[in-house]
Amino acid sequence: MNTSRLLPTLLMLLLPLLLVACGDQTLYARLDERQANDMVAALRQAGLSAQKQAREEGFEVLIAESDFARAVQLLKAQGLPREDYDSLGKVFKREGFVSTPVEEHARLMHALSQELSHTLTSIDGVLQARVTLVLPERHPLSDKPRPSSASVMIKHRAGIDIDALVPKVRALVVNSVEGLPYESVSVVPFAADPLPAGVSASPSPLSLPAVLGGVLGLSCLGAALWLAWRRGRAASLEPQQALEGGSDV
Repeated sequence: MNTSRLLPTLLMLLLPLLLVACGDQTLYARLDERQANDMVAALRQAGLSAQKQAREEGFEVLIAESDFARAVQLLKAQGLPREDYDSLGKVFKREGFVSTPVEEHARLMHALSQELSHTLTSIDGVLQARVTLVLPERHPLSDKPRPSSASVMIKHRAGIDIDALVPKVRALVVNSVEGLPYESVSVVPFAADPLPAGVSASPSPLSLPAVLGGVLGLSCLGAALWLAWRRGRAASLEPQQALEGGSDV
């Protein structure tokens, strides 16, 4: 068997498979590992071929170029990537500067809002949450404290019981902020966009590009083996045919 002729043929047959494998492009970058894992899991459950890759500045999520638009719509419908919230320790980190009472009050409201938003996104069915607090400072010359208030925006997955969720969210915010009246907390829920057409949320072990790639790879391998067998058989029959031709003479 002439291997010098077989190798170029095999490379020509495998070229389409290599082009399919190299068609991935970056969907999101500079993510932490938790965000990348959540996004890859959501895309694979919807039947899209996705993978994560570590970089110096964080993780990035790769998707096939043909699935890019559907992947963006799918992640948007599921509230991914999830927002990073500041913790109390991060907001009140000492850096050697003296803060004014106004700055400390603003930082306190921001920290409480971030903590509450992060807590609300931990509830099953809540994709995104944003809490805005209004905590007026007490005036030294006034005996009447001004009432506090809060507004909560929730983006939730379609199909959950909103009537049961809203009172729990309101109670959680009230119990987390001192002096906040229950009736002064407004909760506004928004349903997330439906999944893109043709995308299912059920797990799929193999996506269409993976199946096509596997079939193409097996076809290339089978064709290469068949060509090798034919050439080997032809090479083995040539001496025999030459001998038969000489004996007839």
